[in-house]
Amino acid sequence: MQQSVEDIKTKNLRAQAEGSEENAHLANMLEQDGDEEPETDEEELELVKPDYAKEIIDIIRGNYTPRAIKDKLESYHENDIAEVLEELSVAERRKLYRILDTDMLSAVFEYAESDAVSVYLSEMDLTKAAKILSLMDTDVAVEILREIQRDRRILMIELLDDEKKEDIALIASFDEDEIGSKMSTNFIVINDKLSVKEAMSELVEQAEKNDNISTIFVVDENGIFCGAIDLKELIIARNGTPLDDIIITSFPYVYGTESIDECIERLRDYSENSIPVLDNSNRILGVITSQSIVEVIGDELTEDYVKFAGLTSEVDLNESIWTSLGKRLPWLFVLLGLGLVISSVVGVFEGLVVSQLSIVMAFQSLILDMAGNSGTQSLAVTIRVLTDENLDFKKKMKLFFKEIRIGLMNGLIIGSLSFGALGLYLRLLKGLPWSAAFGVSGCAGIALITAMFIASGIGTLVPLIFKKLKIDPAVASGPLITSMNDLIAVVTYYGLCWILLINAMHLPEVLESLKIS
Repeated sequence: MQQSVEDIKTKNLRAQAEGSEENAHLANMLEQDGDEEPETDEEELELVKPDYAKEIIDIIRGNYTPRAIKDKLESYHENDIAEVLEELSVAERRKLYRILDTDMLSAVFEYAESDAVSVYLSEMDLTKAAKILSLMDTDVAVEILREIQRDRRILMIELLDDEKKEDIALIASFDEDEIGSKMSTNFIVINDKLSVKEAMSELVEQAEKNDNISTIFVVDENGIFCGAIDLKELIIARNGTPLDDIIITSFPYVYGTESIDECIERLRDYSENSIPVLDNSNRILGVITSQSIVEVIGDELTEDYVKFAGLTSEVDLNESIWTSLGKRLPWLFVLLGLGLVISSVVGVFEGLVVSQLSIVMAFQSLILDMAGNSGTQSLAVTIRVLTDENLDFKKKMKLFFKEIRIGLMNGLIIGSLSFGALGLYLRLLKGLPWSAAFGVSGCAGIALITAMFIASGIGTLVPLIFKKLKIDPAVASGPLITSMNDLIAVVTYYGLCWILLINAMHLPEVLESLKIS
């Protein structure tokens, strides 16, 4: 029996209503704040991470045959295996080296630190160590070789095939601060005159040796970089499609001799799996993978953090005390000199101000701290902005005037609050006359305004000057800026006290009331 038209209409309306309710529910979910957690049972949210390290160690130390150990370990991620290597004894690691094949060991070592891998390779047979090294990405292999003792390094290089030697020599030819030292020779390259079918055949042939196949790079008959092709576009292209139609000619690239500081922002702006590295003749030397980009950015942030702390290089937990001292002392000598200058300035004001108004000493640290904080904030903002290579003179001046305006406004707010709070403190708790109490707090307030204003200017101007002089702006570290701002704050504070309180206040009873500690 056929349904009536009315029944059909009723069902359609009901289905539309149900669909509308689902759509409305989905819309409500999308409108939720990204930070808001949906209401769920706490037990459902509780995730327990398995203790893979303990499981792997138990397998290695267990009474299993070599074949059983290998089969069991293959079910774990290489990173999990790499994390337990340092917890094993040398004998246990050597047992593992004999059980696992070179392909698996090279995959595991890819996740370990280069200095640790150099130790692991020294614990095994030289031939096997060289085989593992040959299977690793060239940029990683270069880092590991630099950590290995020279005699063993020479022997390992001799055991590598000619192609690997050439790749290692190429990457090693770049300085450590050049982007070419971070590139990999693992990439696919085809000629721009190939057809789609021929390009696919070339891809399949090169994929046997290279696993970075998501992006295919294109060169002309002279080897000049022409662009790139996304793997998906090549797969879905029809045989008759000209290769030029799917080549991305605006693909980003860098030159191998560019410094990491110069091109790091360009690399970070793109989400490509790999970016080509060219020589000065625009031929492809290698690629920077997304993993290398992340590592380079992390290294740069660590380097800037170290310089902000006034160190000459990153501190290693396992390094000797003398090595750590060598990294810390240079800046401390510089800061000692600045500290002596500050102390001598305070000494100048001792007879002029401190001996007559001892109470002003109580607020010196307040002025110094706020000036230092203001300058450090401007320094951090400026160094972050200076990573933009497109920053012209006009933008730099805009940044400078913005920072000093912010410093002035912060100084006005903090100085006003300090003026009221310190005045009441000196009047109510110290018993000073109103004129004396607010005379001192007025000097402190004006000194805060002046010092924070100037400190913001210095915190912006110093890294700008360093950048102009081709010096890493991070060298204008927090301790350096803070010491310079301390000098300004001391001169400002005691200078104002001398001018406004000593020279302007001639009432003996007021001066006498200020001579309390």
